[in-house]
Amino acid sequence: MFITTGIVTLLSAIALTHAAFNCPNKDGQYEDSRQCDKYYECTDGVATEKLCPDGLVFDPLNRKVNKCDHVFNVDCGDRLELQPPQPTKKCPRRNGFFAHPDPTVCNVFYNCIDGEAIEITCTTGLHFDEYSGTCVWPDSAGREGCGVMGKKLQDGFECPTEAQVDSRGMVIDHPKFAHPEDCQKFYVCLNGVTPREQGCSDGTVYNEEQQRCDAPENVRGWYELITNYIISSFYFHINDLAVNIITKRSS
Repeated sequence: MFITTGIVTLLSAIALTHAAFNCPNKDGQYEDSRQCDKYYECTDGVATEKLCPDGLVFDPLNRKVNKCDHVFNVDCGDRLELQPPQPTKKCPRRNGFFAHPDPTVCNVFYNCIDGEAIEITCTTGLHFDEYSGTCVWPDSAGREGCGVMGKKLQDGFECPTEAQVDSRGMVIDHPKFAHPEDCQKFYVCLNGVTPREQGCSDGTVYNEEQQRCDAPENVRGWYELITNYIISSFYFHINDLAVNIITKRSS
């Protein structure tokens, strides 16, 4: 008796679940009226409730068999609800394109596929736009605070605001600049905005024309630069020595 009652209850629950959605046609996939990542698959007039992978939403206009797509490709309309997120380390949801967690880093984003994050850097001068899932011009992205942190080194060097181009007029992704005092040092502006100080190996100096470390004899003005550096260092040490001698005599 109890077993029969249990079976009847279970069958009734299944029937109610299927009755919650009426299939417009015997076969097909149809969106839920409230939840954008939920849909119903109808087979012989029987509806089965399904969910898109976390981060994707259902597109009823998609002609593919798999109608789940990225949010920026689908007009959800009034279907504003979503399943609870299943975040991983760098992915707010398991699938999708997401901005870098640091709001000052606007040119880097993550392509998350089943919870695995692939880091992607935009072409120099562009910012990631989460609404379109693409890299666009900064004024189109409308993001604030980009590149605010870490723009100046301790010695005062800052990356130029204007894009640097080569002889062909192409934008240089990571432009380099000579150090004003040390011919073995130079600066690199990562993605054109973040400065880093770098140094050449012993026996070489930075060649600004070639944008690389080179033999001293290949660098224009290197002799004058190193001579001035030696002379200024010499006078500095002489002056320091004189101050020490005078101080000792006074004491």
